[in-house]
Amino acid sequence: MSGSIENYRKMVEQPWGRMFYDQIFTQLDIPDDKRSKILDFGAGFCITADHYAAHHDVTAVEPNEEMYSLRVSENDYTLVADGIDHLKSIPENSFDVVICHNVLEYTDDKEEILVQLKRVLKPGGKLSVVKHNLCGRVFGSAVLADDPKTALDLLSDDNTEDSMFGNRNVYSGEELSGYLGKEMKLENVFGIRAFFGLSSNNEIKYTDEWYLPMLELETKASTMDEFRKVAFFNHLLFRKEA
Repeated sequence: MSGSIENYRKMVEQPWGRMFYDQIFTQLDIPDDKRSKILDFGAGFCITADHYAAHHDVTAVEPNEEMYSLRVSENDYTLVADGIDHLKSIPENSFDVVICHNVLEYTDDKEEILVQLKRVLKPGGKLSVVKHNLCGRVFGSAVLADDPKTALDLLSDDNTEDSMFGNRNVYSGEELSGYLGKEMKLENVFGIRAFFGLSSNNEIKYTDEWYLPMLELETKASTMDEFRKVAFFNHLLFRKEA
């Protein structure tokens, strides 16, 4: 496990990680000129937490010691080495922005976590959820990994797959909205990495001549329904009704 997490840490610093975070930060669109209280639940290596800590008050909650021991810490944020128990201890209406990226796939208590995330969010606040997208994973398995068997398995009724963090259960946006209820209004859905992961030419991805127009293409396609449906990830932004 340790080796896998260390390799994953190195991977997020590569162009595919850069593309993910470049898109995330653009889509979240949190202005730097107004200081906000931000909660990053399941912060992992704290890349997102550290990015926003340059201008905001950020709390990063991450229970996995192997991950937070490799965290980015260029800026000042509060690291809490815990999980849902800490979440339950936070007073309601505490945060302007709540972030939960690629976390819910690995837990059996999605609804309980989402209830708590909604509770600690201020009225009018923003909830950002990034999730794996089933269609994107099918394309990735069939095309990038040349593994049609896994692609077929993902299209079966049981669309779970093994990962370094345990079983990954890909869930739908409709399921997510159902857990959150009417109090949370879905404001936008973006795609992340619709094209990037379909090219096996990794060498070219290190060049700005390729990367920058690809980022522009991904950014434009991220709001187009045809490409959101096949993107590797979906980014859903909710607003808590005031």
